[in-house]
Amino acid sequence: MARYRKAVYSAVWVHLALVFCYVPNLTAEIMISLSLNQLSNFVTIIIVVRHNGECFSFFNSTLNPFLYRWKIKYTRRLMIMATTNITGTGTQSKTFERLLCPPVWIGEFKKQSISFSAVNILFSITATLGNSLILVALHKESSLNPPSKLLYRCLATTDLLVGLVTQPLCATYWMSLVHEHWSLCRYVRNAIYISGYALCGVSLSTLTAISVDRLLALLLGLRYKDIVTFRRTYIILAIFWIVCLAAGLFSLLNYRITFWCSFIVTSSCLVISIVSYTKIFRALSHHQAQLQDHAQQQASQSITLNMARYRKAVYNALWVQLALVVCYVPYVTLKIVISLSRERFPNFIIITEMATVLVLFNSTLNPLLYCWKISEVRRAVKQTIRQVICYA
Repeated sequence: MARYRKAVYSAVWVHLALVFCYVPNLTAEIMISLSLNQLSNFVTIIIVVRHNGECFSFFNSTLNPFLYRWKIKYTRRLMIMATTNITGTGTQSKTFERLLCPPVWIGEFKKQSISFSAVNILFSITATLGNSLILVALHKESSLNPPSKLLYRCLATTDLLVGLVTQPLCATYWMSLVHEHWSLCRYVRNAIYISGYALCGVSLSTLTAISVDRLLALLLGLRYKDIVTFRRTYIILAIFWIVCLAAGLFSLLNYRITFWCSFIVTSSCLVISIVSYTKIFRALSHHQAQLQDHAQQQASQSITLNMARYRKAVYNALWVQLALVVCYVPYVTLKIVISLSRERFPNFIIITEMATVLVLFNSTLNPLLYCWKISEVRRAVKQTIRQVICYA
């Protein structure tokens, strides 16, 4: 009976979590369905609340594994074993450190280490030059919405820091392996973890903020400029930087907690982005159908132009988001495969580092996407290059 009672309580906790996550969305739906004249002034706010409620509903999928770990002893034991394999904590910590700076590189993988170092130096140069041009172009460009421009400037800044900090550290790491500087190797690897967690976290959070920004522009309409201000956007980005930097520093103290926190943040950001873009494209499809029904009305021409410009801005943001996903998926997949493997082979390290190079390549790819998809940025970049050539 004691075992049965415990199983019942565990199931009740999972049900309570589901109710807790779904109630805000259901409440907003009821308020919208009952929005009569007296609620007409608050319909926009209620719609925004409903969107946040939907994101909260999807967060239930992230919350459930932690409930299983907390309430079910057998599941908790298996998850601790898996986390130990992933993070290298516990009895395997020394082995994990050896894998970060392994003496096996001295002979067999010396050429690969030099190649990785050269590739990181090359991408460091391209990321630095490309994102510097983008930041100058965004500073000159005045036609973009200030909050949206600030978000893209933050994204370009993180990519610039990847080129200035993370990739040179990666090149130093590989050369320290070649020259057998094991102490330098460990210090540099720790610095890579700090900068990697911080900059990747800010990039992912900023892209999520861009997706929400585009959704709010659609939902709020004329009230968008009053609610989404430059100051509020600046405060949100400052919070992103502080939290991600703290997470990077905390990874040196407890890698396990940082790992799970990054898992929660990544899952939440992806869910919010997917929900935002899904709602955006549903609304755009609905709007397109309405325009076809009223194509004969001249009053709809200005609305059509505004929606075309908005649609283009959404597609631009989506391209950047998809580029990040494509660059990050191989790395995440390999981490999962390695965590499920009982043995740790040097070949796994080679493949993982190749995936890491692809992750860092995203900082070189983004400036190309800005120039390709955003005509205002492309014109400003061309003008900046002409000025540099003339001065030279």
